[in-house]
Amino acid sequence: MKTFMLMTGSGPLMILTSHTSIEDPLILEKLVSKGIEKFLAYEVPYDLAKQRYGGHFNVVANDLHESDDLRVLDYNGERAFKLFSFAELGSPVVHEASGSSVADVA
Repeated sequence: MKTFMLMTGSGPLMILTSHTSIEDPLILEKLVSKGIEKFLAYEVPYDLAKQRYGGHFNVVANDLHESDDLRVLDYNGERAFKLFSFAELGSPVVHEASGSSVADVA
């Protein structure tokens, strides 16, 4: 299992997934279905996330099945920012759905 901090348009969130990569087409499809088409993703060491979230982590992880391979561990971006420093996170993965438009700001 993998844990990721996603920086999205509506703010940061922590997810837990059985996919080995945040760039797996199946997880990207699930994120798009939840309205997340553009994000920065940082992998969070699994054991570190488990330690910081304690019992809540276990509840979410034990409810993760092959048919339900994406779970939100934390919707509260402020809490996630407080629990992890950037030094503890992996290198960012930048994702922007193809076909996304960039608005003119001029």
